[in-house]
Amino acid sequence: MSDEIRAAATAPEGTTRRRALMLGAVGATAVISIRPALAQTNASVLTCEIPVPDAGRAGSAIAADGSVVPAGTAGSFPANGKVFKGQDVKVALSGGQLPGTDYETNRAYTNYIRKLQSGTSGFTCFASLQMPRG
Repeated sequence: MSDEIRAAATAPEGTTRRRALMLGAVGATAVISIRPALAQTNASVLTCEIPVPDAGRAGSAIAADGSVVPAGTAGSFPANGKVFKGQDVKVALSGGQLPGTDYETNRAYTNYIRKLQSGTSGFTCFASLQMPRG
């Protein structure tokens, strides 16, 4: 049993009620200060950017399975350092289409994005899109 609960159980009637009101006020303050932070985080997730491919592999192409291949590889799609906003990626990952892509290019780019690993440019943005929002 916590000290607050123990104190409330042994305190006179008026003190218990006052303590409950004080604890409720503290809780309300926490909710008020957390919600704007969550809204701000959600907004930044939707505006973060994912380059395809990352700058270290600029000039490469993206194969249908999402792997990075040399430019001109048969069946690959030129990426030329395209950058997509988190909102666009979120839509594409749930069945939509990335801006400026056709069906096959969209599929290759989303496969690339799904394969992003820690340390790769755009990974933090992609990982943030995967987190449930409250």
